[in-house]
Amino acid sequence: MTKSRVRIGGVSFPLYSLNTLVIGSGAAGLNAAVRLQAEGQPDVAIITDHFGGGTSRNAGSDKQTYYKLSLAGPLPDSPLEMARDLAASGGMHGDIALCEAQGSVEAFFRLVELGVPFPEDKYGAFVGYKTDNDPRQRATSAGPLTSRLMFEALAREVRRRRIPVLDRHEAIALLTAGNGPAKRVVGAIALDTRKPGGRSLGFVLFNAVNVVLATGGPGGMYASSVYPEGQTGSHGLAFSAGATAHNLSESQFGLASVEFRWNLSGTYQQTIPRYFSTGRGGGDEREFLNDYFPDMGTLATAIFLKGYEWPFDPARAMDYGSSLIDILVYEETVVRGRRVFLDYRRDPSGAGKLAEFDFGLLGVEARTYLERSGALLPTPIARLRKMNLPAVELFKRHGIDLGRRPLEAAVSAQHNNGGFKGGIWWESDVRHLFPVGEVCGTHGVRRPGGSALNAGQVGSARAARWIARRYADMPPSAARFVRLAGSGVGEKFAMAAALIEKRAGTRGLAPEALAEIRQRMSACAAHVRNPLDVAREAPRAWLLLERLRRELRVPSVRALPRAFKVLDLALTHAVYLEAILEYVGRGGKSRGSYLVPDPAGRLPCPGLGPAWAFSLAAPEDFAGGKVLEIGLDSAGNIRKEWVGVRPVPSADGWFETVWNDSLRDRIVREEE
Repeated sequence: MTKSRVRIGGVSFPLYSLNTLVIGSGAAGLNAAVRLQAEGQPDVAIITDHFGGGTSRNAGSDKQTYYKLSLAGPLPDSPLEMARDLAASGGMHGDIALCEAQGSVEAFFRLVELGVPFPEDKYGAFVGYKTDNDPRQRATSAGPLTSRLMFEALAREVRRRRIPVLDRHEAIALLTAGNGPAKRVVGAIALDTRKPGGRSLGFVLFNAVNVVLATGGPGGMYASSVYPEGQTGSHGLAFSAGATAHNLSESQFGLASVEFRWNLSGTYQQTIPRYFSTGRGGGDEREFLNDYFPDMGTLATAIFLKGYEWPFDPARAMDYGSSLIDILVYEETVVRGRRVFLDYRRDPSGAGKLAEFDFGLLGVEARTYLERSGALLPTPIARLRKMNLPAVELFKRHGIDLGRRPLEAAVSAQHNNGGFKGGIWWESDVRHLFPVGEVCGTHGVRRPGGSALNAGQVGSARAARWIARRYADMPPSAARFVRLAGSGVGEKFAMAAALIEKRAGTRGLAPEALAEIRQRMSACAAHVRNPLDVAREAPRAWLLLERLRRELRVPSVRALPRAFKVLDLALTHAVYLEAILEYVGRGGKSRGSYLVPDPAGRLPCPGLGPAWAFSLAAPEDFAGGKVLEIGLDSAGNIRKEWVGVRPVPSADGWFETVWNDSLRDRIVREEE
């Protein structure tokens, strides 16, 4: 990487020129940089708004899952079987599923080699367990902080390899050249938030042959969210550059703690805590689940199953399934305005309506699990300490002693299964732009827990291989870069200058707009999606964006990153709502991790009002076997298209053919 200065529109800007720029410092972005060096491309650098501030380092669960090919136990497995199971979720392309399955073992053992402590038995087997939507035992875990351990191991490797990291650099634009299929990324603009001010307003330019976008999911869009506070997303960068997204309607929601954002999955549920609600001020405590479940055995078993059926799933809400709990928590918190807590100090009680809790009332699966774990103990906290002491200590490090006080919870946004589309080498339809990690929408409607971590590692490694083999050119000269991208830089700089108005005050429109975005998305684009609400709010999202473009002002150059972030989120939430409206507006029914009310459907249980009736999507529905692609055209208008899901390839793997293709460098090539 070389540094120089260029003058555009009479202003001098710092310019970094390099082969590949990685935007984002999560596990996928760091792996892309490491693999680029390992593949023979040393000219790579990372920029990030806050090194270690995103989901990889700051998210987890009771024992955060990494999903891979099964490597132990009696159940047979193969990459082809894993690919079929991934694709069976619906809305996932089969060739991508095969890449993720085939690359899972290689990616996993690289993490092992880097020091991530995945457990193995005395025979050297990396043992596994079943996670949500997993037909086998492909899941493994290094504890509650698996992705943090991945981040730390990869960060050590980045430092060891001396890969440059420019921290506190907020990316605000991707620079492109060309049109249509020839459109390609040629660099990016960032704000150096350490040194704002001066005539350049903190602008830093990057002249890059390739850009790897690894900025994570759009966590900043939701009011009720388990994404870390620092994880807001930057999808607007790619939308504005013309990249196509898909599956944006498919997100994942589940029960999470409120005070300290954390997924309440796995043993947090398998220990069968007591659920209760209170008024906003803390009075009027009642165990609200008892009003809906027919008996204590059904109730306690549903709580247990919520452990490895953690994401809300409308298919598991009927017949007193585990996802009925999510509906009842939403009814209690959003509809009735109360607060919900999980209490690990006491077992669930019948409260005069049901029998008192007893292990003998549990379903066979739940009782056997607790018995084999040596956890038939008198309180949920005792069971949690026995089965997963790190899960207890995690909350204690954040000032919450689960043995002394209850834990407030809500149904929260947790993961986006959609994102920007890419091919089998993770290149988007804007050439030389590679979305990896959660920003890349490789997942379908219903994904196995932990598959996102595998997808981020496999996808970033494949992107690195393609870049090293096919896009290894030197960056153009500074003068040519100015010819290619100068107008784009000038437009963004003029926009930034117009945003600054000293009389804007410290509050301004940005906080108001951010609150509106989050309220709108949690109200109609989370796990409950009323078509009438979506149809009303989608146009309002575009009106907010237009208002921001006209009226948004900030008092100083230091506030520019906040202004660009709000503009990014405003565009992102408008496009997401368009995708959701396209699905529900055409009669799309409940699927994945969201419920679409349907007066002609069934109620999940007696006692709930008619507004909770819904129907499940079927394979023969209009969206069956299809994926919605969505993006912006050159005029900024929405373009949408339903495309068929590609099947899992039937590659025969004949050794002599593959060997000869490898010798002739014909493996890493354009898709046929």
